[in-house]
Amino acid sequence: MFRYIVRRILYIIPMLIGISSLSFFIMQLAPGDALTVLEMSPDIAPEVLEAMRARFWLDLPPHMQYVRWLQQLLKGDMGHSFLWHAPVTWVIKQRIWNSLLLTVVSTLIGWLVAIPIGIHSAVNQYSWSDKVLTFFAFIGVSIPNWFFGLLLLYLTMSRGWNLPIGGMTSIDFADFTFWEKVVDLARHMVLPVIVLSTGIMASLMRYMRSNLLDVLRQDYVTTAKAKGLSRNVVIYKHAVRNAINPLITIFGFQLGGILGGAALTEIVMNWPGIGSLMLNAVQGLDYYLVMGNLIIGGVMLIVGNLVADVLLAVSDPRIRYE
Repeated sequence: MFRYIVRRILYIIPMLIGISSLSFFIMQLAPGDALTVLEMSPDIAPEVLEAMRARFWLDLPPHMQYVRWLQQLLKGDMGHSFLWHAPVTWVIKQRIWNSLLLTVVSTLIGWLVAIPIGIHSAVNQYSWSDKVLTFFAFIGVSIPNWFFGLLLLYLTMSRGWNLPIGGMTSIDFADFTFWEKVVDLARHMVLPVIVLSTGIMASLMRYMRSNLLDVLRQDYVTTAKAKGLSRNVVIYKHAVRNAINPLITIFGFQLGGILGGAALTEIVMNWPGIGSLMLNAVQGLDYYLVMGNLIIGGVMLIVGNLVADVLLAVSDPRIRYE
């Protein structure tokens, strides 16, 4: 297992080079660059623009720009943001905790609710509760997060619900006491958390129900029942443990997308996270800010898959890596 983990970690280097190089050269296909807009301003002298191009390597061919950026990345520097006029690391740091807070809370709520509901639905197959839960799960899977977010915003405004419809905090947030800040932050999180956790709950509930139904039909479950084991022991000690194994892989994918997975929801709900930052960076051709976001996202995806594989091996003794 140790050799397997080390080998997977070493794979990160060529994968990140491939992701970053492909993304960088695709962005180069767009006409102009981040300084093109400044060229149309009569207040900026051509000499200043030339100096800025030289500073940010924009006067070099695309492949040399990428090589310079890669050399800088190896030193722990992701470059300079054109739009924010600040280091990329500092810009991402301002938003990354906002995205982590939103996605982690939504993921925890989704898992804590979906697993018991999926178990209940499978154990009581074709009951009225199973049909109702399955119906709402299909709706949750079918509706895109961005559309559900717009629907919630419309209902909040039209019905006069006392909930914020944008942002992360109130204007006078700095003047609040500690607990007032907690309450204000929680109120702003209600709508985006509902949007994200609903999609997570719907898909996980369906996976859990389907997996548990397959496990309950296995021979060893029938044997356990024939031995006289109680219904709860058969379900929760034997069946659920095997049914939840495939969901660990899903957890790895969710861990990998914990920063970028809520991008559309953040944009629609006006949440100041990585999603809106990435959109502005792409629109403004802020190459190095986009590359910094992609590098962090790629690392999270690779680490998430590795964590899922390790957890799967720990959960299922039958799995061994050679």
